[in-house]
Amino acid sequence: MSRTVFTKVDNTLGSLMESIALGRIGLPDIQRPFVWKNAKVRNLFDSMYRGYPVGHLLFWENEAAGSKAIGTDEKQKVPRLLIVDGQQRLTSLYAVVKGVPVVRENYKPEKIEIAFNPLMEKFEVADAATRQDKAFIPNISILWDKSTDIFELVETYLKDLATVREVTAQERKHIGSTFSKLQNLLGFPFTTLELSSSLDEEQVSEVFVRINSEGKKLNQADFILTLMSVFWDEGRSQLEAFCREARTQTAGKPSPFNPYIQPDPDQLLRTSVGLGFRRARLKHVYSILRGKDLETGELSAERRDTQFQVLRQAQAQTLNLEHWHGFLRAIQQAGFRNKGMISSENALLFAYTLYLLGTTEYGVEEERLRRSIAQWFFMSTLTGRYSGSPESAMEFDLARLRQVKDADAFVAVLAATCNSTLTSDYWTITLPTDLATSAARSPSMFAYFASLNLHAAEVLFSRQKVSEWMDAATQSGTTSLERQSLFSKRLLESQGIGESRETSQIANFTVVDWGEHAQLARKSPDEYVQVLRKPFSSKELERMHYWHALPDGWERMEYREFLQQRRELMAKVIRDAYSLLAGKDGAKPGPVLSTEEFIKGGESSSVEFKSTLRMNLHTGQEDPRMVLSVLKTLAAFINTGGGTLLIGVADDGALVGLGPDNFESEDKMSLRLVELIKDRMGTSHMMYIHPRFDDYQGGRVLAVDCLPGRSPIFVKDGNVERFYVRAGPSSQDLSGARMQAYIQERFRS
Repeated sequence: MSRTVFTKVDNTLGSLMESIALGRIGLPDIQRPFVWKNAKVRNLFDSMYRGYPVGHLLFWENEAAGSKAIGTDEKQKVPRLLIVDGQQRLTSLYAVVKGVPVVRENYKPEKIEIAFNPLMEKFEVADAATRQDKAFIPNISILWDKSTDIFELVETYLKDLATVREVTAQERKHIGSTFSKLQNLLGFPFTTLELSSSLDEEQVSEVFVRINSEGKKLNQADFILTLMSVFWDEGRSQLEAFCREARTQTAGKPSPFNPYIQPDPDQLLRTSVGLGFRRARLKHVYSILRGKDLETGELSAERRDTQFQVLRQAQAQTLNLEHWHGFLRAIQQAGFRNKGMISSENALLFAYTLYLLGTTEYGVEEERLRRSIAQWFFMSTLTGRYSGSPESAMEFDLARLRQVKDADAFVAVLAATCNSTLTSDYWTITLPTDLATSAARSPSMFAYFASLNLHAAEVLFSRQKVSEWMDAATQSGTTSLERQSLFSKRLLESQGIGESRETSQIANFTVVDWGEHAQLARKSPDEYVQVLRKPFSSKELERMHYWHALPDGWERMEYREFLQQRRELMAKVIRDAYSLLAGKDGAKPGPVLSTEEFIKGGESSSVEFKSTLRMNLHTGQEDPRMVLSVLKTLAAFINTGGGTLLIGVADDGALVGLGPDNFESEDKMSLRLVELIKDRMGTSHMMYIHPRFDDYQGGRVLAVDCLPGRSPIFVKDGNVERFYVRAGPSSQDLSGARMQAYIQERFRS
């Protein structure tokens, strides 16, 4: 017969309550706050009253004895048993039987009051009605108060009941019997299973999962918090106080309250462990804090005290309000303004660990540190770095820092990690793909809105900043300023597109101010854009198109084509914002100079004029050479440092206009240019190209702004792919060794 790792012990409710009161059992100040609803507590007492089984309890023998008992009140004994399964039941029973308050998830104390009707033998959660109803005992806790005389309690109840109705002799007898039955619940039997102290925390967790129908696995933080309650209860209380204060704004004094997160003790514990022990996996930290030698398995009180001192110092830094608020300003610097934009609390709190390491261990100057942490958080939340196996990813990132000796090396490691993650392929392939979702809480969507803040963008069809709209302090109730769909659901349904996964694509949403034209929201974009754009100049509209990732002519596009193009442009906006955050050049929201100023400055390494897109002015016919000339200029700008091509302008700056190209409309011309770029340069490179039409000397020109690329771009010329760069005011074709050398130098990062 195999050896069991537990002992079966029979207890009564009364004996359990006394063991808790004396401190033999580690309750109530362990694991998580009390989460049961009062109605569930009522049902528990009702089941016991009726004699129904209410499940067994699971304890773990505590081998790490010490002088500090669990709990906020004084205990007479050191806890011999730590509760593993049944905490909510025991907390319920202890709170009601002893009449003590519980701590709720918001860290506020609350008494659980259960009322009882002796005539009907019915339990209710106490409320105003039961307190006024003479048929109810308002709070059954009174039955187990040591100062209560049960006979006096029955007499008082009967006298009060007699004031509202006649009580028969049979009812008097029944009432006395039910009072006695309820009070005798202290004799209710409980089966407890006590796990051997020889088991480690991982084995205990495995036992819990196998026997618990809910399958709610205990984590390592639960065990460490329990250990803190035994050996450093003050530290546990400090954690809980910090978390409690982070949930309520306090006037007149500094507090951890913030717009991003209401942390739980286990989350801040992980931050402290990361700072103090350079570990993300908590598997071995519990053993270390017990004073266990991981090689010999021996326990040492001296070793335990040493490790707890490390935790004390780390937690002091973690709960330091100056550090906390300095870190939160770094998150704001990353463009994130409120809790609704935080898709990963793991990413947020690990960024705090890095902030603490930077400021306390490596002495990074504050402004530099905030910029570095802002860059890191933007990267990690955008990519979902800690969404899969967070402990493994965090352990890997901490391992990179183990050889770091100074501030420069610390910042360099973070920057290198960001750069190796956010590759050119990520920006051009992965991110547009990630944006193809209707998920309500998409990291890429939140990063896009953060990017609008970094660009100091304005709301679409408004002069109000997006950051003002996102400010948590200004959001209340319904407003005309909302995150709205650009193609309404009603419009899409009329086109046969009715599934939510298509109508709710995040590329269909942006921040729009409808103002007095809210009724236009259900119209087609072609209808409402004509109205909403009137108050704005072409320059303002061009910047709005950039910020809100709107392709030229988007309002008349087919919906799915619009989504595809907008995803690429959204990825471009996010990439440009990250470049601003990282302090890189070439990421500005639109041109600085007007079209007239560009032309006045003449052709240069970043400006070129073309009379037409496709027509040869000498022959009056379409000429492939004209198209190639345009495409090679665009490619050269992207492969070099960016620039602007102006179509409809002669070499000397004179207006030619768009007429010679003979397009039916500007939209047709724009669409043709986009088709040529996609066909001969590749769809992924559209993110670097931003065409726009503008007025010049009484006519119209097509300006094509190009951002510098992060990967080489080639132009198809028949069966050949050509590589162009800018050389002064002209575009040069490179090939062979010269091309390879240029690509290696230009795109090496």
